[in-house]
Amino acid sequence: MICGIVASLTIGHAMASNGYFSHGFGSESKSMAGAGTALPMDTMATALNPALMVYTGDRLDIGLASFFPSRGFTANDPNPAPGAFPAGSYESDNSVFFIPSLGYNKMLTSDTSLGISIGGNGGMNTEYDWAVFGGFGAGSKPTGIDLIQLFVGVSLSHKISRDHSVGVAPILSIQSLSVKGLEAFQGLSVHPDRVTNKGRDWSYGGGVRVGWRGQLTDSFSAGISYQTRLWMSRFDKYSGLIAEEGDFDIPPIFNVGIAYKLTPTFTALADVQHIFFDDIKSLSNSNNTIMAPGSLGGSSGLGFGWEGMTVYKFGLQWVMNDSWTWRAGYSKASDVLAGGQALFNILAPATVTDHVTAGLTYKLSDQDGINFAGMHAFSKKIHGSNPNTPNQTGYLEMSQNELEISWSHKF
Repeated sequence: MICGIVASLTIGHAMASNGYFSHGFGSESKSMAGAGTALPMDTMATALNPALMVYTGDRLDIGLASFFPSRGFTANDPNPAPGAFPAGSYESDNSVFFIPSLGYNKMLTSDTSLGISIGGNGGMNTEYDWAVFGGFGAGSKPTGIDLIQLFVGVSLSHKISRDHSVGVAPILSIQSLSVKGLEAFQGLSVHPDRVTNKGRDWSYGGGVRVGWRGQLTDSFSAGISYQTRLWMSRFDKYSGLIAEEGDFDIPPIFNVGIAYKLTPTFTALADVQHIFFDDIKSLSNSNNTIMAPGSLGGSSGLGFGWEGMTVYKFGLQWVMNDSWTWRAGYSKASDVLAGGQALFNILAPATVTDHVTAGLTYKLSDQDGINFAGMHAFSKKIHGSNPNTPNQTGYLEMSQNELEISWSHKF
């Protein structure tokens, strides 16, 4: 079954929410805007804090998310200069994606567990299909980027005392990238034959996530986790497009969170997450510059101009009775890109910063439950221009919706 889930994930298309990371992992955390570093929930917890897994018991979770992004850009100049985009609004195709997930945990002793969490994530998926895309010179060909990412985390979680646990999770990651319609950039690359239309390329690597969770009082708990940089092999087929000749590592992530039981049935959560996009040159290198031969693919080649992102997440859980649990959440993130970085981000308009979420769990029996999670990311515009088209102004825009259903089984 695990092999089947992995195969399914590797053919699922990328999603985006906070930068190119999902707003959360696991239906229970997703329904609270991704909060939960300090609160044990389902077996996707490895993706948040591996120290939580020892509290989940012997359990299996299988989920499927339906993700609905709307993204595109608007060019304002009615008399564009050569190479600029004709005035108008351009919307990317492909607006429905399905992303499966799987988590399993096994108690080795009463104080130690071994688990696995498998999830997909991404964000650079666009496909513009029109005959007037003069800015990138694509003619009638589709233009866009498709990034797929798969993460497999194997967690070892241990209670070091009655109230404290630690966890470690080595992470295997697989990435796939396809780029189309960027012929106009080939003359600006250190490898002109490795810029576009090379089919699907694959990258492999990994890192580690560590975490701690403490029950500090009867009502108050805290958690901390850190994911190292995931060191990935290069995208050789696109080494003429991606900075550092195809180097596309996955950035470190830091989480800290608290959970406070307001009443026996109400629990409030607050998390802070920081994603170090600025540590990865292919993401953080500026594209707010005049493009010249050698601009793409080198060690200082143009990137997406992304900055480090800080996300504040808040959640509320209400255990109404033995059968029903209700959840809601809200998150607010800093902008990952500035308006002057508009050029490449037409291909990856990661603009959203505000999410609202809701969800529930219904227990079918003492062993089985069904979980639902819904998310809406409010439309956000990033206004700007690019020095390569000095008279061209406009904005990038994106909004998102997601629905997830999962089944949980306790052994």
